[in-house]
Amino acid sequence: MRISPNLVPMLVVALAVLALYWPLMYLVNIPVAQRALDTGAALPCQTAFECATQLRSPVLPSPQQLWNGFGNLMLPLNSPNAIPINAAVTAFETVVGLLLAGVVGFFFAIGMVASRAFERALLPWIVASQTVPIIAIAPMLVVLLGQYGVQGWFPKAIIAAYIAFFPITIGVAKGLKSPDPMALDLMKTYNASPWQTYLKLRFPASVPYLFTAFKVAMTAALIGAIVAEISTISFQGIGKMLAENSRASDVVAMWVIMLSSAVLGILLVALVNWLERLLTPWRRAAGGAAVPAKQARLSRQEGVG
Repeated sequence: MRISPNLVPMLVVALAVLALYWPLMYLVNIPVAQRALDTGAALPCQTAFECATQLRSPVLPSPQQLWNGFGNLMLPLNSPNAIPINAAVTAFETVVGLLLAGVVGFFFAIGMVASRAFERALLPWIVASQTVPIIAIAPMLVVLLGQYGVQGWFPKAIIAAYIAFFPITIGVAKGLKSPDPMALDLMKTYNASPWQTYLKLRFPASVPYLFTAFKVAMTAALIGAIVAEISTISFQGIGKMLAENSRASDVVAMWVIMLSSAVLGILLVALVNWLERLLTPWRRAAGGAAVPAKQARLSRQEGVG
């Protein structure tokens, strides 16, 4: 079986992390195991070195413990306590939040590019909104929406959107400002309306920035959804599982859930990458570079004005 060249760096990093994980695991677990043996705790081992991989609440679980933990939390797939169904709920909240953030961020970005006064008035408040701890906002937002009968997954999606709209707004605004000044002057020469300039020049030029912003925003939305699930009353989701196992002091399960959320984040960003390749085939043909002058020539050929 042939391995994709794109996977080789990832595999190298994974092997390096695994090679470093073993000695680090023993380094942090042996003192804990020794203290447990000194207090006379009933452990299925005789030495601290042996017990380092068999602690019920290790600082770092052993690979075997992680493997067993994945097995316990993955099956059955339809179980309310299994990772797959809870990850699907969190992924749904994340994607909906990202779409909401995309709509809001896109219109904010257009306004910021169209009006310098609007940008100066809005940008400080956008920045300030991201300095408020989401863990403090989430419960208040859920209570507020609950008064209007909005419950379930939608408040979590709104919180995810709240975290994600900032990188989308900034990224799209930068993309809309990216066309070459000569290309913008050419559009003015052909008496193009502002809408035609956006449609034929600014929007195409912003596509690379848009997908880059969506990749950053996707991870932010995922974090927002998980934090919202932790800090509010949730019956499903990765955050709900983290909160439950934290209260139960199940360290191995918490590590398994955290690793699963990392995998979920990778898959969601991979989805954005796939959509980028699907929707921007011209970028692959051009080596991924935006060519504003070419866009201007195409606009001239189409006869704007």
